[in-house]
Amino acid sequence: MASAKVLVLFDSRGGLTEQLAESIAEGVRSVPGAELVYRRLDEASQQELKDADALIIGSPNWGGITGKLKDWFDHSGELWETGELAGKVGAAFTAGWSRSGGIEATLLQLLHLLLSHGMITVGLPWSDRMRLSGSYYGATAHAEVTDDDRHQARELGRRTTEVAQRLRIG
Repeated sequence: MASAKVLVLFDSRGGLTEQLAESIAEGVRSVPGAELVYRRLDEASQQELKDADALIIGSPNWGGITGKLKDWFDHSGELWETGELAGKVGAAFTAGWSRSGGIEATLLQLLHLLLSHGMITVGLPWSDRMRLSGSYYGATAHAEVTDDDRHQARELGRRTTEVAQRLRIG
């Protein structure tokens, strides 16, 4: 299978989002030949977006994505205009302190950023585990990161990487 470069990019304030990012990275690394680029928002560059075959993006749930992440993506307008991210694979994850505090709204905002760049998005299919953790839209955690949350995050990393590798072949 063709090797895919996967950028896991996230903002984290209380550590929950970073814990999910670590599990997503495990999922990426579980795919033979995958190249992981793991970046906190402050460490990332726009060039890394262009170089990646897939982007898995995360934000804490603060009634939506953080302003810092939104500002960072606001500066990706040139990539939007040139279409350099179009056709690449994207996925999303978030963590917050309350199950009913807008977790899925945050995931939808993240997916909107990916879709506005013409990216192909990957979610999570239904499983019995989803009764406790995760969303169709991406990996989640509430108040703490559980083993179920870690499993969902690893699956999202693996699925996104496998789709990116399949697209590289085609």
